[in-house]
Amino acid sequence: MLFNSYVFLLAFLPITALGFFLIGRRSQLFAAGWLAAASLFFYGWWDVRYLPLLLASITFNYWCAMHLRPRRHPRAKLLLACAIGANLALLVYYKYAGFFAASFSELTGSPRILLQIVLPIGISFFTFTQIAFLVDTYQGKVVESRFVYYLLFVTYFPHLIAGPVLHHKEMMPQFADRRIYRFSAREMAVGATIFCIGLAKKVLIADNIAPYASPLFEHPDAPSLLLAWSGVLAYTFQLYFDFSGYSDMAIGLSRMFGVKLPLNFDSPYKSQNIAQFWRKWHMTLSRFLRDYLYIPLGGNRHGPGRRYANLMATMVLGGLWHGAGWNFVVWGFLHGLYLSIHQVWANAAKALHLPVDAKPWKVIATLLTFIAVCIAWVFFRAQDMATALTILRGMHGGFGVALPDSVMHGLHAVQPLLARMGVSSYLGGGSVFIEAWGWIAFAALIAFLFPNTQEIVRRYEPALDFVPGAGNLSGRLGRALVWAPTRKWAVALGVLALASLLALNRPADFLYFQF
Repeated sequence: MLFNSYVFLLAFLPITALGFFLIGRRSQLFAAGWLAAASLFFYGWWDVRYLPLLLASITFNYWCAMHLRPRRHPRAKLLLACAIGANLALLVYYKYAGFFAASFSELTGSPRILLQIVLPIGISFFTFTQIAFLVDTYQGKVVESRFVYYLLFVTYFPHLIAGPVLHHKEMMPQFADRRIYRFSAREMAVGATIFCIGLAKKVLIADNIAPYASPLFEHPDAPSLLLAWSGVLAYTFQLYFDFSGYSDMAIGLSRMFGVKLPLNFDSPYKSQNIAQFWRKWHMTLSRFLRDYLYIPLGGNRHGPGRRYANLMATMVLGGLWHGAGWNFVVWGFLHGLYLSIHQVWANAAKALHLPVDAKPWKVIATLLTFIAVCIAWVFFRAQDMATALTILRGMHGGFGVALPDSVMHGLHAVQPLLARMGVSSYLGGGSVFIEAWGWIAFAALIAFLFPNTQEIVRRYEPALDFVPGAGNLSGRLGRALVWAPTRKWAVALGVLALASLLALNRPADFLYFQF
C-alpha cells in the first residue's frame, strides 16, 4: 500500500486513526495493539506471503532481547553475535544471494545460476532497526518487556517500508505517553501540513520529472553533453523530491498520531561539503552506520590511515546496503573517497588559514559538492557499469555537444558561435529537451532557494531537536513561508492537497522501496 494512493488516503488512514483514538479512550494497550495490527495489515497489503517472515523476525529478536536484558544469559556476548548474524543472514539471503551467485559464475566461468528470490519490502529497515535494538539492549541502554509495544515499534507503518531507521529509546517513551492516545487538533494540523507538503513533493515534482531521467539510464546510446546532464540532473532531483517527500509524509503521518519521528532529510543539496551532505541525507541511516559500524571499526581513534580505511569500509558497506550490484559498491566507494578527500582538505585549509567562511567560497564549495554527488548518482541509478561509464563519458563531452534542430533554429543569431564551439544539431526532441531543462530549473529553485519542510513548520516541530541549527531561516522568503494555523495557510494547503489528489491517477512507487 502506498502513501500516495486513494486506498491509503481514503480508507486505511481514516479507519486506523479513528480506531486508534476511540480505543485509546479505554485502553492504551489495546490502542497500541490496534495500531500494530493495522501496521501488519499495511505490510501484508503488498504481499501477505512475507507477513510470517516479518512476524518470525520480530518474535526471534524479542526472545533474544529478553535473554540479553540485562545480560542475563551466561553467554550474552555470544548470543548477541548469533542474533546479529541471524538477522544479517536473512538480509543477505533475500538481498544478495542472487548477486553473489552471479558474481561467482562470472569469476569462475561456470553456468550462471538464476535465483528467483523476491526481495521482501522494507527488509533492510526492519532488520537494521532490530539490530540496533539488540545492541542497545546488550549495552543496557534500553529495556523492553512488553511484546505488543515492541511489535508496534518495529512495524509502525509510517516508517516500516522506507525508514527512518528508529532507535528504541526515541520511540518507546512516546508509545508509553498517555497523551498520544487522545485526539489533538494541534497535532493533527501539524501532521496534515507536513504530509501535504511531502505528498506534493512526490506527486507534483518527483513523478513529473521522472520521465526525463528514465530514457537516459534505460537507453544511454551515445548521449551528448547536454542530454547526459539533463538526464542525470533530472534523476538527481527526482530522487531528492521522492525521498524528501516520503520522509515528510512519514513524519506527518506519525504526528497525526501524536508520535514524533526523527528527521531523515534536511536539504542535503545545500551542503558545502560531503560530510555535511551525509549529515543531511538519510540522516538516520548515517547515524546507524556511524554508531554501529564506523565507531566499532575504530572511527578516528587510530590515526589518519585507519580513519580513511574505516570511512571507505563504512561507505562501501553502505553502498551495498542500498542494493546488490557492483554499481552500488562503486557508489559507496566514491562517497568514501569523497569523505577522505574532504578530511585531507579540511585539515589543509585549517593549517593554511584559508577563508573557507567567505560567501564566494561557500558558493563554490556547494557547487562542487553537488557536482560530486551527481556523478556518484550515475552509478546509483545505472543498471550496470557499462551504462554508467557511457553516461559519464557523455557528461564529460565525450560524445560531443548537440542541441535539437528546433532549439538551434531559435538561436540562429548565435549559430556561428555555437558551431565554432563544436555544438551540432539533431532532428527532433526540441519540446522534450526544453521541458526537461524547465523541470530541472524549477526543481533546483525549490531545492536551493526555498526553506525545507521542517523550517516551514519549525515553531510546531519539536523533532527539530535532532537537527543542530535547523530552522535558522534568513531572508524575506523564508520568513513569509513559516506555517501557522491560519485561514490563509488552510486554503493554500487545501489547494496543494487537491492538486496532489488529482495527480494520483497512476500512483508511483517511492524509489527507496527497492532498498
